[in-house]
Amino acid sequence: MRKIVLMMSVSLDGYIEGPDHEIGWHRVDEELHRHFNEEISRFGALLDGRVTHELMAAYWPTADQDPASTPTEAEFAGIWRDIPKIVYSRTLERSDWNTTVVREVVPEEVRALKEEPGGDLGLGGADLAATFLRHDLVDELRIYVHPVLIGGGTPLFPKADVLTALRLTGTRTFGNGVVLLRYERDPGGQV
Repeated sequence: MRKIVLMMSVSLDGYIEGPDHEIGWHRVDEELHRHFNEEISRFGALLDGRVTHELMAAYWPTADQDPASTPTEAEFAGIWRDIPKIVYSRTLERSDWNTTVVREVVPEEVRALKEEPGGDLGLGGADLAATFLRHDLVDELRIYVHPVLIGGGTPLFPKADVLTALRLTGTRTFGNGVVLLRYERDPGGQV
């Protein structure tokens, strides 16, 4: 069965974007970008909220035509265009680039999607991630902690009334100081 993998970058103080929705503090260098290309190219599909999808769609479809793009960025443009995408949105009518728009997160439909053949499913977007976590649909978390304190903005995890036990399955430190923390759900975990 395919897994749903939450893959997000976060500041050391727990924010995915600054107070004005800025992400310029992300420390994505060549090594980290190559890693992202490798990881995302293995996914069977990307599951995003509207905001994340529109952010990606505003740049990546034609990034490989920009002479200023690095070879790694150009490679990612092709990966992003080609990979199937499911966008959860109540307002987006349609989208190009191999994208399906779904109105609501229906847990039974997501579980059926996990049973389909293909690679794991990459999950992005804080609000969508919160919904998937609330419905116990996230199997793995890949959190990229950037060595920066931004002091405020959108937290990766909203307040919740439930405890979610996780098990650390791996770490990786990149040359730019970003640290990948890999966790899986640990239903029997003790606190």
